[in-house]
Amino acid sequence: MHLSVDVLVIGSGGAGMYAALQAHRDGASVLLVDRSLIGRGGATVMAQMTVSAAVGGACPDHWEHHYRDTLRAGRGLCEPELARIVCEQGPECIEEMDRWGVGWARKDGRYAQVMAPGHDRARCVYVDFLNTGPAVAQTLRTRLVRTPEIRRIGELAVTDLVVRDGECVGAVALHLDSGETVTLAARATVIATGGLTRLYRRNSGPANTGGDGYALALRAGAELVDMEFVQFFPIGHLAPRLIGMDPIMWDPFRYKLGGRLLNADMEEFTDRYGAPEDGRYLITRDLATYAITKEVEAGRGSPHGGAWLSFRHLSEATLREAFGPVIDRLMRNGIDLTKTAVEVAPIAHYHMGGIAVDATMRTTLPGLFAAGEAVGGSNGANRLSGNAITEAFVFGRLAGASAASAARTARDGATWRGDGPEPRWLSERGGRPERNCAALIVELQSIMADGVGPFRTQAGLRDALERIEAIRRAIGDTPPGGVDTFDPELLDWLDLRQMTEVAQCVARAALERTESRGAHQREDHPGLDADWRVHLALRRTSDGLAIARRAVPQEALA
Repeated sequence: MHLSVDVLVIGSGGAGMYAALQAHRDGASVLLVDRSLIGRGGATVMAQMTVSAAVGGACPDHWEHHYRDTLRAGRGLCEPELARIVCEQGPECIEEMDRWGVGWARKDGRYAQVMAPGHDRARCVYVDFLNTGPAVAQTLRTRLVRTPEIRRIGELAVTDLVVRDGECVGAVALHLDSGETVTLAARATVIATGGLTRLYRRNSGPANTGGDGYALALRAGAELVDMEFVQFFPIGHLAPRLIGMDPIMWDPFRYKLGGRLLNADMEEFTDRYGAPEDGRYLITRDLATYAITKEVEAGRGSPHGGAWLSFRHLSEATLREAFGPVIDRLMRNGIDLTKTAVEVAPIAHYHMGGIAVDATMRTTLPGLFAAGEAVGGSNGANRLSGNAITEAFVFGRLAGASAASAARTARDGATWRGDGPEPRWLSERGGRPERNCAALIVELQSIMADGVGPFRTQAGLRDALERIEAIRRAIGDTPPGGVDTFDPELLDWLDLRQMTEVAQCVARAALERTESRGAHQREDHPGLDADWRVHLALRRTSDGLAIARRAVPQEALA
């Protein structure tokens, strides 16, 4: 099957849906594709909590205050122009989503807003503390349904971008149900495939966040940036068993009710690592991850290798007033917060790096744009809490507008015809893989967790790179064949192909950066180094993966 369109959007989370809607509003024909069900497979639908924007509902605010907090969290590596766009245009998107019926919570007629770590004031809006992401995703899906001109195709896994004469002209995909190859020609393409948290053994993302967009862009010739910065959410649920609830659900409990982080001796400990909390939730995610990990290493961790999170100083009435039905859901899981502390530990949650873009979301490859978590540079070394969905809105809207504009001015004959080596590569498959690719994915996740986790060393990173390369060699360069319809072994092979490519980028960049900054902590190079106030840019060449340093504007220092 071959399809042609003005704008192709790959990925249908918040950023992808917003990009498709905006491109359509700007007059482009749009095709939105996803390997999952449209609007249900990205990270947005899993996000529970809050969205940061200087709407000034709870207290006087201005986007410049939000901007300063974003730069401060980024530890001097935010691209100022990208960070400014998020903070300045965020309130516009919040207002638009409100007009579309998302249902932001209100208090006294204004947007209800709460404090979140790293912010100087209550700035984060929400729908419901545990359902903001689903409400956002549903609102955008509803807009898509009401816009039938936007064609939507789910269960379509994009395997390669297609480049002709130095320009991206479309993509090749596998239809998962039928096993058929589909070619997609586009005058402009937007990557909105989310992050890479699936690379890690413990993660908070959906199963399709294996870094597909990064691998697609890299192989096509685009540049990646800041790939070493993986954010670990410090209080992912560890024990007791939690069924039907998100592992990062404790964040709103913490910042609304002041849950206490305790070690095995039931002592608060973050002050040992330069971050006293004084009964409030103010510690940023990178510092909290560091504090918990170090307490565990010192032998003061909880029984399952984390820390205790306790709300036992609060009454049941206080808990119910704040979170109502959620308390009943916890009770059904056997968790009574008035009597029982829960165990939490760091969990891979977000990726600050990604595809290098300019202020219009244009990548270094003509015809290719990026949006949402697929974009690198705006968050620097550490993302400010609440900025993820804001970024999805703002960058999605901007990427859609820019792609539609590019499609209008694309040269005649730019649309690809569906020929060339890319579709043949996917169709002409070899034999079955010698090793179980599903097992190799688990092995890769362990390699990344142990060697390229929140705390790194030269020896650990070099060992990880050798083992990642061994996996890449084991799977070979030819996709397996032999099944004409849905083929889980082929899908595992394709996933592993993307994941090893991206894992190498993360590990190589982490090995290159010999300092500790934000979410990248080198135990053999502790502390910030002023000489490392640069981006690391990665590009594929005929000789392999090339890494270059890119200067960061002075304004990035908040």
